[in-house]
Amino acid sequence: MPFLHLATVLMREFMRRIAGFIGIVLLVSGLVGCASSGVFPSTHVTDVRLSDTNFQIVASNMTGEAEAEYILGVSGAFFSEMRTFALVRISDSGMLYRDAIQNLWANFEEEHGAAEGRSLALVNVRFDSDVLNLLVYTRPSVSVQADVVEFLP
Repeated sequence: MPFLHLATVLMREFMRRIAGFIGIVLLVSGLVGCASSGVFPSTHVTDVRLSDTNFQIVASNMTGEAEAEYILGVSGAFFSEMRTFALVRISDSGMLYRDAIQNLWANFEEEHGAAEGRSLALVNVRFDSDVLNLLVYTRPSVSVQADVVEFLP
């Protein structure tokens, strides 16, 4: 009997220490962690009449990509957004959708000249995402593909 009582006491102490350790890890990750919900909902409503020949397609299937790297985290694409929960970001800004759109415009300007001063719009915008999750490392990435139209005077 005394052995059973000692084993029970030791098990309770062990469980109490494990619960305390888990509580501390959760508290620290909540205070210093990185969380990102990089959703880019396109809710713009524009009234543009495309029945006239007042526009031309300047570029088809322009792409832009962005990725970020994190340590001690996990990422996943849920519905239309990329979500990341991690302790430390080790590269890039973490603003994947913004960076991908900026990369798309940089690629456009490289091939078709400056966008400044032109009446351009992105149409048929498509998003794709990918994630690499390892035990202590996660790398979410977002790709944006769109056609660019220019409105004529």
